[in-house]
Amino acid sequence: MNNLFSLQGRTALITGGSRGIGRMIAAGFLAQGARVYISARKAAACDQTAQELSTLGHCVSLPADVSSVAGAKALAAAYAAHEPQLDILVNNAGAAWGAPFDEFPESGWDKVVDLNLKAPFFLTQALVGHLRLAGKQRVAKVINIASIDGLSVNPQETYSYAASKAGLVHLTRRMALRLIQDNIAVTAIAPGAFASEMNRDARDRADEVSAHIPAGRIGTDEDMAGAAIYLASRAGDYVVGETLVVDGGVTLQR
Repeated sequence: MNNLFSLQGRTALITGGSRGIGRMIAAGFLAQGARVYISARKAAACDQTAQELSTLGHCVSLPADVSSVAGAKALAAAYAAHEPQLDILVNNAGAAWGAPFDEFPESGWDKVVDLNLKAPFFLTQALVGHLRLAGKQRVAKVINIASIDGLSVNPQETYSYAASKAGLVHLTRRMALRLIQDNIAVTAIAPGAFASEMNRDARDRADEVSAHIPAGRIGTDEDMAGAAIYLASRAGDYVVGETLVVDGGVTLQR
């Protein structure tokens, strides 16, 4: 019981790890003793964040664009140059697009769906050998970062975002049933309002947003890190295919 939430000696790769929710999770994993690798499309930002987080532990920058299969394979190869196995993969990289229904563009569909839905599948596929190797010793983990907008309807016209996150919730279930056979537990987190570049309302108008949240506040770094640590650690080993909602009650209120 003393080590229920420890990540000591474990390795983790987090996409979209340079800022926002990805950075929150990376910091939490480092605090629990994991060796963390973060990836983001913008190399300078990824390098800077890794340097800053290195004060907490072993954190390495692996810049990549995982929106294509080639990019996913390139990131898998870059990770393999550092570690023989992967204990925890967090598929967090994401994008959003809003436009009125009559004007919603194909580019806004493809960009979002490729990164939010295609990338988690093909990056996991590219790294499955490393995850299976970890699974020979203890349960390996894949954590997909979904959204409450994939579970309930947001009033904003973010069609591809909502569809991709709803798809990711169900993809998590389908992947989980297959990969648990290899001792790899696949789960998801559906965040609500957390301050980030993607959720600028929560970042820039926290008080106003908090007024519409049953818990009376937006999510903190500790809230997100705690949820991810639970799923990544021994504490979450028997959780398979589930999506953990971390939103202060917003989904229930909707």
